[in-house]
Amino acid sequence: MLFFGPRSTFTAVDFETANRYRNSACAVGLVRVERGRIVKRAYHLIRPPFRFFEFTDIHGIDWWSVRSAPTFGQLWPVITSFFTGVDFVAAHNAVFDRGVLRSCCRWYGVREPNVSFECTVRLARRRWNLRPTTLRHVAEFLGVRLRHHHADSDAEACARIVLRAAA
Repeated sequence: MLFFGPRSTFTAVDFETANRYRNSACAVGLVRVERGRIVKRAYHLIRPPFRFFEFTDIHGIDWWSVRSAPTFGQLWPVITSFFTGVDFVAAHNAVFDRGVLRSCCRWYGVREPNVSFECTVRLARRRWNLRPTTLRHVAEFLGVRLRHHHADSDAEACARIVLRAAA
């Protein structure tokens, strides 16, 4: 159950993957919120461990887009601060994003952050009784701008869902 107060700190995260393998992250969007305000954002392309892309038609990222990008293991020191000192991590369909984070950490031998995940799909269903609860539908309901399947836009929309639910 999501606990959010005026002094809470959380990070909203969204991963895009190259294919069905959870360790195939090819982009990540991160938005850190402290005391009800967005204080930091990041977007990074990620070179997955294999060249096989099957979701390019969804997010527009292909091997040529990421061939010179850092691997998750190389990127981790840059993004780890988003997972440090937070009360929770928010994601839309948190099972997916948590699975991607876990798989990437394991694949690259990185210690997985010990943080709880909160799902904004469940939050939207509890708070506003919404159905369907795709990110596009929730963002539209709340009037939140969204460039769907672009990790930075998806992460920001997720952060704004949490903020609106807490208001």
